[in-house]
Amino acid sequence: MRIPHRAAGRTGSVALAAAVAAALLAAPAAADTPALRIEDGATQVAFDYADAVYSEVDVRTEADSDGDGTADTVRLRIMRPRETAEGLKVATILEPSPYWAGINDVPMHEVDVDDDGAGTVPRGGPGRGTALAATAADPMAARGGPAAEGTLSGYYDNYFLPRGYAVAQLDSVGSGAATGCPTTGGENETLGVKAAVDWLNGRTTGWTPDGEEVSATDWSTGDVAMTGISYNGTLPVAAATTGVEGLRTIVPQGAISSWYEYYRDNGGVVAPGGYQGEDADVLAEAVYTRADQDVCDPVIADVAADQARETGDYTRFWADRNYRDDVDRFTASVLLAHGLNDWNVKTDQATRLWEKLAEHDVPRRLWLHQGGHVDPFNLEMDAWLGQLHAWFDHWLYGVDNGVMDAPPVAVENADSTWRHQDAWPASGTDTVRLRPGRGHRDGTTALGAGPGRGGTRTFTDAGRTVPADDLATDPDLAGRNALVHTTGELTEDVRLNGTAEVTVRAAMDGASPYLTALLVDFGTATRPTGGVVYDRDNPVCYGEGVPGDTGCTYPAEHATETADHRIVSRAWLDARNRTSETRQRPVVADRMYRYTWEFQAQDYTFPKGHRIGLVLISTDHEYTVRYPAGTEVTVDQSATALDLPVADGRAALGG
Repeated sequence: MRIPHRAAGRTGSVALAAAVAAALLAAPAAADTPALRIEDGATQVAFDYADAVYSEVDVRTEADSDGDGTADTVRLRIMRPRETAEGLKVATILEPSPYWAGINDVPMHEVDVDDDGAGTVPRGGPGRGTALAATAADPMAARGGPAAEGTLSGYYDNYFLPRGYAVAQLDSVGSGAATGCPTTGGENETLGVKAAVDWLNGRTTGWTPDGEEVSATDWSTGDVAMTGISYNGTLPVAAATTGVEGLRTIVPQGAISSWYEYYRDNGGVVAPGGYQGEDADVLAEAVYTRADQDVCDPVIADVAADQARETGDYTRFWADRNYRDDVDRFTASVLLAHGLNDWNVKTDQATRLWEKLAEHDVPRRLWLHQGGHVDPFNLEMDAWLGQLHAWFDHWLYGVDNGVMDAPPVAVENADSTWRHQDAWPASGTDTVRLRPGRGHRDGTTALGAGPGRGGTRTFTDAGRTVPADDLATDPDLAGRNALVHTTGELTEDVRLNGTAEVTVRAAMDGASPYLTALLVDFGTATRPTGGVVYDRDNPVCYGEGVPGDTGCTYPAEHATETADHRIVSRAWLDARNRTSETRQRPVVADRMYRYTWEFQAQDYTFPKGHRIGLVLISTDHEYTVRYPAGTEVTVDQSATALDLPVADGRAALGG
């Protein structure tokens, strides 16, 4: 049964944290008890990182996912100030992950479908690894590699422990020193991270690796923040859906809020960018690094069977992994960060969660940066650490520092400047509808705010072998293997701010059931790519360190490229799921159907002098499964429309 959302509950959490902070600072009753040092609205460096207490604890969960009759356990590695052994109680910053022990080398599914049906014909899989794991398995590589013995990788310990926080890492179920089985977002994984909060509050049992029972209540306030990027940020979202007492805030970065939308979209089998053929079973197998390597084989086989790769439908399996359905249970505040150039965990994962958080009045802040699937620390070290510091001080220690008074949304522009606004999409954003018009000499079709022109146009699917970038830009392919619609040159900048939508009336004849729409910026510019460039000649230090864990890193900036176009957003649809994600309906050859589907959300400015393009193709070589080439798609131009949410520059579109 769901717990109704109560705003007062969160206010109480802050009040409790404030009371804890006040108690910690109240020295007269126990003058020799160590205390936090809070000055100028912030916790200050007061504890020696080199003297930190390091410990490991196995924590009992509420699940038995490997079916051995014993509750699963998760492994916590904890660093805390030495003064916690002398009476100081501290809050904990926790990063859960299935990656701390590395990953297995796992083959992908075959993505070339060699019959006219919906099933894949396996041929051994061309690729290995996983998209989430490839980015996050060694997330601190730019900061000096693995942690020294008795320390933790990453920056949270070096920066926050000296300021009076415990910092911990957790092996998710089925990985590293944990037991249980990985299920790619299943309930047992959620219960695994919840158990850590319970142990820090004295509600479940923990043991040292030698089997000695141990408690945290002598040093833990019970107040916990969870944070991380990728899978490490997804697990905090999952934990928040439990409403577990003591979880005060989460900071998901490039995190998943619906696993269906990571591996599927509108009924289509859609890959994370660059990892064609990955799926839920591949990821579960990749992170299955615990001991006893055979016990979880049946569980992972169930993941493979239940993920419905042959249809792409939204099933009970995926509904169980849609955390947005349980936002009404959140009692934790949320600081949400996501890259606008992240094609691994795509932008909708953040923006749709943001909308749900707003519906349920969850205290929240949003950072949208120009990076890809990267930790904001890599790009905005000082600003990000400042934001985290104020956020954790407020939500874990009740410090009145004004962090909730600033505008709730920060958006990075392509030129690395930032804008701050009260909402996302920005207030005043309105939809402009663009329709096809007359043809251009280059084979493209005009796109404007007037009524759509009649007639039909047909293209032939070639995405099995031709990338979408080529289909969108090669003049020899326009009109033959893609329909390209473009506005005239813009008379002023046009800012897209939100989720665009495309409507098409089309008939299909052939093997591929896919319709793909591309939103393209046609015009030469230097743009961020989502990558990161490090200055390895000039390291900077952000926190305290010890030999092997210096607390230093390399400054970084966005990687950029100069090109004559950019695919700004994509939208995918399996035509058989035109009325529902949960059930396919046959597509009769040559019959016209109306299709409406959404692009990935974006905040992007089309510069003056550029053209906005709508490109229609079938198979997207980099993202969808690939049926035999040759499907003919006939489009009714008069019933085609692009709905753009525009914050600035509507006049340039006639809107």
